[in-house]
Amino acid sequence: MKTLYLDCGMGAAGDMLTAALLELLPDKEEFLRELNGLEIPGVTVSGEKIAKCGIQGMQVTVKVNGTEESEDMHDHVHEHAHDHNCEHTHDHDHGHIHDTSHEQAHVHHHVHSHHHHSGMHEIGHIVQDLPLSEKVKADILAVFSLIAEAESHVHGVPVKEIHFHEVGTMDAIADITAVCLLMDKLAPEKVIVSPVHVGSGHVRCAHGILPVPAPATAYILRNVPIYGGSIRGELCTPTGAALLKHFATGFGEMPVMKTAAIGYGMGKKDFDTVNCVRALLGETEETGDTIVELQCNLDDITSEAIGFAQEQFFEAGALEVYTIPVQMKKSRPGVLLTVMCREEDKDIMLKLFFRNTTTLGVRENVSRRYKLSRTIRKVDTEFGEVRKKVASGYGVTREKYEYEDIARIAKEQEMNLEEVARRIDMQAGRKAED
Repeated sequence: MKTLYLDCGMGAAGDMLTAALLELLPDKEEFLRELNGLEIPGVTVSGEKIAKCGIQGMQVTVKVNGTEESEDMHDHVHEHAHDHNCEHTHDHDHGHIHDTSHEQAHVHHHVHSHHHHSGMHEIGHIVQDLPLSEKVKADILAVFSLIAEAESHVHGVPVKEIHFHEVGTMDAIADITAVCLLMDKLAPEKVIVSPVHVGSGHVRCAHGILPVPAPATAYILRNVPIYGGSIRGELCTPTGAALLKHFATGFGEMPVMKTAAIGYGMGKKDFDTVNCVRALLGETEETGDTIVELQCNLDDITSEAIGFAQEQFFEAGALEVYTIPVQMKKSRPGVLLTVMCREEDKDIMLKLFFRNTTTLGVRENVSRRYKLSRTIRKVDTEFGEVRKKVASGYGVTREKYEYEDIARIAKEQEMNLEEVARRIDMQAGRKAED
C-alpha cells in the first residue's frame, strides 16, 4: 500500500509541508512552474536547497506582490467586531515571540490601502477560479473550513463573520493549494502523521499573551496526539494543523515500510534540533493478520445457553461468533458454533467453550485474514459529535457512521437511521459549498 509518513517532531507549517512533499517529486522545478502558472493573485512561489544541522532539504518562499510574508500576516484572521490592534500573531516560521502592535499597525495600513479582508465566501471564489480539478479545490476549501471553524469557536462568532487578512490570505492560499496539489500528485493510499510537537510557552500579541498551542491550533488538533517540550515558541500553525487534520488517515509511530523517497521541508528559524517536517513515501504491506477459527457441533444445548456463551466470547475479545444450523448423527438437528479470535486469545476461548457449552471437543483452523485499514474520525454535526469509520486499502475507501451514534440520535430525534445519516451528509455538503 502506498503510504506517506509525516514526521512532525518540530511541528508543521504550510510552507514546511509544501517543501517536504515537493522533495518527493522527481521534477521539482516543473511543479513550481505549474503552481505559479495557476496565477494565484499576486503570488509567486520559489524553492531552494538549504542545509540545517548538516542535513540538506528544501525551503519554500511565498511572495505576495513581490514581498515575502511576515509572521504577522500569516494565519491571520479577525472578526468584524474585533479591534485591529489586538490580533493574534501566528509564527509562520517557528520560535518567534514578540509584541506586534507597531508592526501590525503597519500591516493593517498596508492591507486597508491595497486589499480587503477575505471571508470564506471570497476565498471560495478565488479557489473556484483556479485551473484545478474539483477534487483539489474541494480539499483546499475543506482545509480553510477547518481553520475558519476553529477561529469561529475561539472568537465566539459565526464562521461567516471570520475574515482573513487579504495579504496573509494569499500566502495561506498558496501554501494550502501547494500541499493539496502535491497530495493529489503523490496520491498516497494512507497518510500516517507522527504525534505533533506544538512547542511551548506563550505567544505575545498587542492585546495580551496567549498560550502555545494557539487557541485555534489547539481546537483543530482535538483528538490528535500532540505534545510540548523544551522549545519555546509556536511550532505548529493553524494552517499546518488543518492540513495534517484533513489528510491524515491516522496518527502514530512510523509503520514498517519500504521507503522510496524522503523529503525534508525546512522552516526559517534555527534550533539545536533541525527545524523541519520530514516526509517519507513508500510501501507498507496491506493490512493482514493471522486469526484462529474454533468450532464445535452441538445438539444437546439450549438456545439460551448458546446465547449466553456468545456474550462471554465477545466480552473476552472474540472477533466474531456465529452459529449455523447443521444435521448431526442420528438425524438430530444441531448447530455449528464458530468463534474467530486472535492467536493470543485462543486459550481463553477454549476455556469458555468447555465452560459454557456441552461440547467434548473443539476443532481449530488457522487462517490468514486480509482487511482494510480502519480509522475513526469525529464529525461535528447539528446533533453533536458523531464518529465515522473510515476503511481504506487495496485501492478502495469506505466510510460509515458509527451505528451507536446514529442510533442514539435517531432515538433522541424520533427519526430512522437513514434520515439521520442523510441529514449529516446534507450538512457536510452545505459546509463544502460554503
